[in-house]
Amino acid sequence: MLFALHKPYGVLSQFTPEPGSAWRTLADFGLPKDVYALGRLDADSEGLLLLSDEAGLNSRLLDPAHGHRREYYAQVERVPTDAALAELARGVTIGDYRTQPCRVRRLEPAPALPPRDPPIRARKNVPDCWLALELIEGKNRQVRRMTAAIGHPTLRLVRARIGALTLESLSLAPGAWRELTRAERDAVFVI
Repeated sequence: MLFALHKPYGVLSQFTPEPGSAWRTLADFGLPKDVYALGRLDADSEGLLLLSDEAGLNSRLLDPAHGHRREYYAQVERVPTDAALAELARGVTIGDYRTQPCRVRRLEPAPALPPRDPPIRARKNVPDCWLALELIEGKNRQVRRMTAAIGHPTLRLVRARIGALTLESLSLAPGAWRELTRAERDAVFVI
C-alpha cells in the first residue's frame, strides 16, 4: 500500500513523539497500522509525504543514486539575483558538505497554497519571493540550509512533488491523506 498525506506545519514525520516536544505526530491522523513515512519533512515544513507498508521503497525513492526527483517550494526573504540562483543550482557548501546540482527557478506568480497555521511573520520592509527547487538528495534541513547559504533564509517550505506526483493533483487539504491509485503510484516512480 502507498499513501499520500498533505503534512501540515507543526507535525513530525514519525508516529512517536519526541520527549518534551510540543509537535504533533503522524499518529494524530488516523493512518493505517504498520505504515511508515518514506523520507521526512521537518516539523516546520509542509507538503507531500508518502507512507507505505512496503519494505524497500525508502531506498528506491530516496537514494541519490536512483536520481529520484523531489520538488520543493520555498518562500525566501528578499528576491535572489540570477547569480544567486545560478550558485544555488551549481551546488552550495552547507557545513562540511557540498550539495549536488539542482534545478531552481523563481515561481511567478506565487503558488496557490492554503494558508499556513500559524502564518509566517510578515515584514513590511523586506520583500519575499517563492522559489522552486528540484533535488535528488535530501540531507537534514537541506533546502533551508541551501537558501541560507546564498543569503535568502527560508520562511516557508512545502514539498510539492515526488517523481511526477504533485500535491496539487492530489487535491488534499492539509492533514488529509488517502491511498494512491495505480496511476498515481506509477507517477511517484517517474524519474
